[in-house]
Amino acid sequence: MHSNAKAVTDYLKEVDPSKKEAFTQLRETILQHIPAGFEETMSYGMIGYVVPHSLYAAGYHCKPEVPLPFASIAAQKNFIALYHMGVYANKELLDWFIENFQKVTGKKPDMGKSCIRFKKTDSIPFELIGKLMKKMSVKQWITLYEQQLKR
Repeated sequence: MHSNAKAVTDYLKEVDPSKKEAFTQLRETILQHIPAGFEETMSYGMIGYVVPHSLYAAGYHCKPEVPLPFASIAAQKNFIALYHMGVYANKELLDWFIENFQKVTGKKPDMGKSCIRFKKTDSIPFELIGKLMKKMSVKQWITLYEQQLKR
């Protein structure tokens, strides 16, 4: 769901009750495992995890006034989504995630380029998501992001 909420707490109030428990657990998993330096904020109508300007003054190349996006979560109409730019930008990380997702769930992930969709709220592999979030520090993300820009 794209939201006009200005604060994370307001977004959470808008989450459909059928998704609220799983969505809250996904958010808590991210907050517990994301490396220091990333900040939680509203970003593009979703809950975002960004590199603040205090750590990366250049911001996002498309909109320099916006902090550098790293990940987002959203409660969409038919699924819960995790958008992870590291998975999009790093083939090794993508391969690791797909392989481990299949080991944990016995299924292939439902994915777009950076989007991981969970249509069933009871099928979210929270422990794996925690491991994914730990895999890239702010410094590693900035380095990878800048390498991708130069291409």
